[in-house]
Amino acid sequence: MTQDKSKPLLSVRGLTLDIPLASGVLHAVRGIDFDLHSGKTLCIVGESGSGKSLTSLAIMGLLDKNIKRSADRLEFGGIELTKASNRQMRSLRGNRIAMIFQEPMTSLNPAYTIGDQLIEALKLHRNVSREVARARAVELLEKVGITAAASRLGQYPHQLSGGLRQRVVIAMALMCEPELIIADEPTTALDVTIQAQILSLLVDLTKQMNVAMILITHDLGVVARVADDVGVMYAGALVETGPAAHVFGKPMHPYTRGLLRCIPQPGKTARGAELGTIPGIVPSLVGDVQGCAFRTRCPHAVEACRNAIPSHGAPPHQFACVHPDGARAAEGELA
Repeated sequence: MTQDKSKPLLSVRGLTLDIPLASGVLHAVRGIDFDLHSGKTLCIVGESGSGKSLTSLAIMGLLDKNIKRSADRLEFGGIELTKASNRQMRSLRGNRIAMIFQEPMTSLNPAYTIGDQLIEALKLHRNVSREVARARAVELLEKVGITAAASRLGQYPHQLSGGLRQRVVIAMALMCEPELIIADEPTTALDVTIQAQILSLLVDLTKQMNVAMILITHDLGVVARVADDVGVMYAGALVETGPAAHVFGKPMHPYTRGLLRCIPQPGKTARGAELGTIPGIVPSLVGDVQGCAFRTRCPHAVEACRNAIPSHGAPPHQFACVHPDGARAAEGELA
């Protein structure tokens, strides 16, 4: 299917995820909007529990049955995912949309060889011979940097290191030449030295193959290196979205600025200086949630923060705050 380059590959409007609990309804994701174009990388960043992973599972149609998903629009390549049948979703998953999870051992079946799993991933969606699928598997294992790729096909997941397993998972995600890859903190389970290699590999491959990617992470350093666009998520809502250069160069939402103050910046943060912190805790999203969820932790909160929060800025850089300048003036920054 040919994608109109002027239109987003993925368009999300008003995505809401509600989880019924004994104590009430948990509003895990609260009406988020974003677009993603072919060949671009969108990083969704935020604290644990902010709704990042649930957003990815909602796109894939892999939510638990008790989670209620609703959206004004959840469209991928001309297909409205909220109306797609189970059969349509099965044909999309692993084919046009692929997902890379945090822990590669949970993505690979320990009872089957690497080769069998890679070959099955292609044969499930393509009418090809086993020989063709095997050749494709060897090609991709080499592309992701695995040496002696042909000999690896007969190995089982437990025989590989964590870094090699994640490379296999990336190769599996690419077997059917997907248009979109969703990577949910794909380097969290790996050693620090391996993390940078895997991340660089992912970004290079998506650029080479013109694949769009949603990268979910809490690491702002990662975001600064790889993102075309950034969505900053807090308590189930996107509080700021825009090109990475804009969001990092001129962060508008108080939460975004708070996050950036928490990480050392080369050339700006003095040796031995204390890093910033964000006081307080994320509020409960059970029951009626009104106004800005960040107001209980924001030093610039006013009474109006309890009401509906307007959106400021213009596409592509927008933020949700009652202060038209995001309270930058109050922090002594230029608005």
